[in-house]
Amino acid sequence: MSVLDNVDAATNLAKNNELQLLVFRISENEDSSYYAINVFKTREVVESKNHFLTQIPSAHPLLEGTIMLRGLQIPLLNLPLWLGTHLTREEIQRSNILICDFNGVIIGLRIMSAYRVIKKNWNEMHAPDSYRLKEDGVVMNDTRLEDGSLCLILDYEKLLADVIPQAMVDVQAAAHDLDGLEIPEKLKKGTVLIAEDSKTAQTHLMQIFRNANLDMKIFDNGKKLVDYIESLGEKADEIPAVITDIEMPEMSGFTVIQKLKANPLTKNIPIIVNSSMTGNNNKREAEVLGADGFIDKTKSHNVIPLIISVM
Repeated sequence: MSVLDNVDAATNLAKNNELQLLVFRISENEDSSYYAINVFKTREVVESKNHFLTQIPSAHPLLEGTIMLRGLQIPLLNLPLWLGTHLTREEIQRSNILICDFNGVIIGLRIMSAYRVIKKNWNEMHAPDSYRLKEDGVVMNDTRLEDGSLCLILDYEKLLADVIPQAMVDVQAAAHDLDGLEIPEKLKKGTVLIAEDSKTAQTHLMQIFRNANLDMKIFDNGKKLVDYIESLGEKADEIPAVITDIEMPEMSGFTVIQKLKANPLTKNIPIIVNSSMTGNNNKREAEVLGADGFIDKTKSHNVIPLIISVM
């Protein structure tokens, strides 16, 4: 689709703490909100009317069914309904399907229309505290369009965890992955620092570390994590490892890596990238910047063995 034609390479954006967002709407109502998703999680936008929907008996209410696209059977999730908007039969006919890739899991999101692609610096992405008052909140952060309109970025991982839980991390498997592994004293006695803005991913990581009887501290974005580490001074050397997402407001994970590896006091701290953006470009960029490991979020149960292997 033309709105996706001018997408830049993720690696070029990362170096400038930037991202590109596909902005879309879920309703034809002129007063409806704008929403956005990182373009590197998207594949294409297709017209709903051109794709036959096969319903799945006893499926989750938000799982409309599946469509076939170039030989792939793709689950279709009702994004408007998740956000409390009910489309009429006529609107469904006029709607579009946004094909996305989350950790290699291909899904379709029902949207009304793709609006445009915008480029933003991560420091232009904001996460007001009001979004975090409830654990079941679906908005992660927001930004402004050129005309001042508010554009909301959703916790798509929460949607996946609710509707297709088998596509997410197996928290219970994490404890078994530690069988036979010798945990270094620095990891046993220290606190792993984590930068992650998704409440869903935060919950998974907390459960994994709790089951392993290891300490961790979570920050809602990369800037908070870097500021905290810098406040430790020479005590930063006691940090056994850092885990960082890539997509975060204020400061991206790539910038976290750059800053920590450029600082003599923190350059030796192992850094693990835990991301749903698992393309080769992102993995390569993380390695070039100095990350010690990369794991996709559906395999987060392996994160502690990965930390041990790079310590």
